[in-house]
This record gives sequence, C-alpha cells and structure tokens, in this order.
Amino acid sequence: MDSVRNVQDRSIGAGPVQQVLRAPFTAETRRRTAYALLALPLGLICVPLSLLGAPTARWQRNLVRRFLHTEVPGTARGGGLRHALLTVLLNLVTAFITLYGWAIVPLNIGWPLRVGSDYSGAWGGPTFAGAWAFHAIVGGIGFLLLMPWVVRGLTAVQLRVARSLLS
Repeated sequence: MDSVRNVQDRSIGAGPVQQVLRAPFTAETRRRTAYALLALPLGLICVPLSLLGAPTARWQRNLVRRFLHTEVPGTARGGGLRHALLTVLLNLVTAFITLYGWAIVPLNIGWPLRVGSDYSGAWGGPTFAGAWAFHAIVGGIGFLLLMPWVVRGLTAVQLRVARSLLS
C-alpha cells in the first residue's frame, strides 16, 4: 500500500518532462484511448436501438463513467438518440485520428520491415541507418509521446459534448 502511495506521490510532483515521458504508459491514456475507439460503435448501435426504446442514454453515460471517470447526470432514457446522432461525425474523426496516430508508432519503429529495397529517397536517407533512425525517432518515439495528449484533447471534446447532450 505504501509503495502505491509513493508512486502516486512521485507522479503528482513530476515535472513536465517526466509527465510527457510517462503519459504513453499510464492507465488514463489506455482508458481514454479505449473510450475514443468505443464511442463510435456504441453510438452507431444506439441509433436504431434507441428508436426501439432501449436505454441508450444510460449506456452512453456508463461508457463515459467507466473510461473517463466522470459522472454525467441525466434520466435513464433522456438524450440517447440525440447524443448518438449528433456525435457520429465527432466520434468518427476521433476514432480515425486515434487509430492512425497509435498505428504510426509501430509502423515507424519497424520501418525496415515495411520498406522496399530502395531507401535512398526515404526521409533520413540515403543510408539505411539514417532512414531507420529518422523514422524511429520522429515517427515512432515522437508519436508515442504525442498521442496521449492528442487523445486527451479529443476525449475532452467528447466529454463536453456528452455532458451537454446527455444531461
């Protein structure tokens, strides 16, 4: 128990560099990424089911509570269809950016596995080592450190919309 408190105390007082370096590996990043990816299919499923009388607003509020750790007050059935319809585009953009951004990390770290035989024109070339280093550092590690903050921003927008439409 004390070791958990010590880890939490260190992360609270961590400087900005430590926060950036730790962000890709935190539970919050995993939860927010899961929410960004699950909001779209749940919203699409909720459109026809809310027309049939299912409590889709409650399902959507439960998704927010479970993954974003925020309570959205409201009635059991109020706002589910409205939220599902009005957030389809936002959820689609969020899911696309999240999937693409996280996929860039292993694609660029493993760049030699996907490149053809001619790497002389690749960024970081004309040498193989230079091209691989450039892709791994900028595209791999760079996006690894950037994506938690992008996902945090996108899910913050989703949360604001959910609060306004599901309340």
